Amino acid sequence: MTETKSLSIQTIATIGVITAVTCVLAPFSIPIGPVPISLTNLVIYFGLYILGWKKGTISYCVYLLIGLVGVPVFSAFTAGPQKLLGPTGGYLIGFIPMAVIAGLFIETSGRKVALSLTGMILGTVVCYGFGTAWLAFSAHMDFRAALAAGVIPFLLGDLIKMVLGAVIGPQIYNALQRANLV
Repeated sequence: MTETKSLSIQTIATIGVITAVTCVLAPFSIPIGPVPISLTNLVIYFGLYILGWKKGTISYCVYLLIGLVGVPVFSAFTAGPQKLLGPTGGYLIGFIPMAVIAGLFIETSGRKVALSLTGMILGTVVCYGFGTAWLAFSAHMDFRAALAAGVIPFLLGDLIKMVLGAVIGPQIYNALQRANLV
């Protein structure tokens, strides 16, 4: 006899809320070149604390699908498959393994700051790899130019977002847990 696991209505609703928050905050961005500054990764970190790695990654993938079908939820209120084929497509895809890696560290560490931060850093490095490779290919840049345009300007800001995620994420999770919402 096989056991099937189903998601509760509360879990589905929570995934939906985190997806909605991503859809609302991710389009607000600051253009600084081919890759804009956005809050997408910070929202993903918070979602991972709240949902865990599997459901947090599902939430991001749902957001990605919403944008792919044409709802303007990507940076600068853009949408569609052309966004994945454009300069930032590798970063959008790279957020998936980032969510898995960071989420595994967050969840298995019991949401401890140092280990969670380590996972976020490792996940971000993987995301940078996907993004930089795709930026170099799609924008016909060499790897160094893509690194200079798509990673270097973001290092400090992304580190700040990771620290915010590692410090505030557990507080959000604990408050939701006390309220029996997760």
